[in-house]
Amino acid sequence: MPAVQFTLRWPDGTVQRCCSPSTAIEQVLVEAASYPVAELLRRCRTGLEHASDRVREQRGVACSLAAEQLAAIEQKGRELGEEAGGVGGGAGGGGGAGEARVSVERLRRDRPRATHPAPDTLSGHTDVIVVGGGQAGLAVSYCLSEQSIAHLVLERNRIASTWRDHRWDTFCLVTPNWQCRMPGYPYMGDDPDGFMLRDEISEYVEGFAASFKSPLYEGVTVESVECSDGGFRVQTSHGELTADQVILAVGGYHVPAVPRLAAALSPQVAQLHSSTYPNPYSLPDGPVLVVGSGQSGAQIAEDLHVAGREVHLSVGSAPRVARFYRGRDCVAWLEDMGHYDMPIESHPEGLAARKEPNHYVTGRDGGHDIDLRAYARDGMRLHGRLIAVDESGLSFADDLAANLDAADATMERIKDAIDRHIEEHAIEAPTEPRYSPVWEPSAGEGERLAAPEGLSTIVWATGFRHDWSWVKVPAFDGSGYPTHHRGVTTVPGLYVLGLPWLHTWGSGRFAGIDRDARYVAERVAESRAVESRAAA
Repeated sequence: MPAVQFTLRWPDGTVQRCCSPSTAIEQVLVEAASYPVAELLRRCRTGLEHASDRVREQRGVACSLAAEQLAAIEQKGRELGEEAGGVGGGAGGGGGAGEARVSVERLRRDRPRATHPAPDTLSGHTDVIVVGGGQAGLAVSYCLSEQSIAHLVLERNRIASTWRDHRWDTFCLVTPNWQCRMPGYPYMGDDPDGFMLRDEISEYVEGFAASFKSPLYEGVTVESVECSDGGFRVQTSHGELTADQVILAVGGYHVPAVPRLAAALSPQVAQLHSSTYPNPYSLPDGPVLVVGSGQSGAQIAEDLHVAGREVHLSVGSAPRVARFYRGRDCVAWLEDMGHYDMPIESHPEGLAARKEPNHYVTGRDGGHDIDLRAYARDGMRLHGRLIAVDESGLSFADDLAANLDAADATMERIKDAIDRHIEEHAIEAPTEPRYSPVWEPSAGEGERLAAPEGLSTIVWATGFRHDWSWVKVPAFDGSGYPTHHRGVTTVPGLYVLGLPWLHTWGSGRFAGIDRDARYVAERVAESRAVESRAAA
């Protein structure tokens, strides 16, 4: 039960450092948000009392730390003239623009002890260094170990930290569990057609790491990679290492991308990126705008809507796919049709496919479509793309209808392809009616939204940008993306792994990581063999 450290900045400028003995406080507060003083006091009371209850359940006594912390927060509230109890205000009403507010400047769990701790100092030489200890780095470590190639895996945080720390509470996979095929470690649970939840995904990755004793060090940040004497020099937070070859297994989602217009928003509006969104309950009271309708944006909007929050969604160009069609999960049909094995060279858009958003759908509650039209019918407010922010509010493009139509058209094209597959292979499958829109936007629907009075929070589901600035090697194109073929870069001995569409549609997913990792490991082995012959 990790403790949570959080920092409050009060309206008078006072900074108060606080501690919750459990993660219960995460259900009522979120980092970077601000709350009216009365609302903050109510939320802290709820969170710290729940934290105390958790301690009582485990240890049989109430938690004095939680009680003392709550008393200190309430004392500060009294100093500011706010009543500590009996605070009103529901999920639908945010505080006024001129109301005194408390900012949550920091809210972080205490970091647990590393399972694979590094020595205080790292130095020396190894054949291969793998940067990144997520599923890609662990997969290639497994493949290197099979070939008895000496290597080290360096992970900045902990194994599976992205799944554990940068996914919301109800997050689950959007592909079925049977597609989880780490090398030598396929999903073996009792729900192959289900969708693992966030913590189950972390446990799956951790179980894979434990299955073969990867030479992994956690808590080691790689600060730079440079060419040196026919190999590479790797500077880390624990010292300098050298290697003959380096594999960059850090994926492609490095830095949250937030549009510049965010800076024009009033400080009264809480802003957070989808990678730090935790749950509907911790956000300040009042309406929430989600910007972006890709996988994360659509699922977060659904999460908020199901919880009863007033939700606005800025809908972009992301496509969608049905969860089930003609008696099966669409992923199963697409797998049989070879779509996850399609190399990027065969994609109609070629290399441009790497920049396309993923289709939105969900595995929540056994899996279902995300029909934004149905949510609009049931009260969610949909808007076109966000294009401007000024003192009076937010402006949206008049493209909502076109974006919804385009997403539906993609879904129907996928169904057309499935129908052809069924017919060509004489497969017995039930028929079903095609989708019929349940809601249509009116002309100019949602082109304007007042703020901050009409908005408490914005969740930026606007993706990520890559950052390879720490790799001081000429292996990148003009946009800063690695130049590679199936992970083998243009610089001998340097590889990338875990990128979307590295080779196929399955790349960057559990479905395709085994194939990609084995290919890269084989190229590493071939390079070593060539060097050995040259040295003989």
